[in-house]
Amino acid sequence: MADTSDLIVRFERMRTNLNRTPHLRRLGALFSETVLIQIDDEEFYLFFDKGQLARIEPGPSRKTPWRFALRTDADALARFWEPMPAPGFHDIFGLIKIGRGRIDGDILCLVKNLRFFKEFMDFGRGELTV
Repeated sequence: MADTSDLIVRFERMRTNLNRTPHLRRLGALFSETVLIQIDDEEFYLFFDKGQLARIEPGPSRKTPWRFALRTDADALARFWEPMPAPGFHDIFGLIKIGRGRIDGDILCLVKNLRFFKEFMDFGRGELTV
């Protein structure tokens, strides 16, 4: 997969798409949490504030608390972010079902904000723009 700077650029593009999507910002209005995205050994901390992606910081950091984490490998994430992903790679829970992903931390927080988070992650898809 891409290097750290390419992933930061992708997360920035996802932030731009989020800012252009009023319904999703409304869905995330009560979501102010830090999410860890781990891709192989690379970590990224996404700081959400009231449905806005406020900051993106590369890790690792043992001092940065996070509410929940999505952990996967680079190939699986690249396949997840394809414009039309294959079955199993189409959804974060699909990654878990096929053994290519893991969710750690406060699963209740994720479930309460599931639509917001899943739609946000979909913004990483190759040709998906708003």
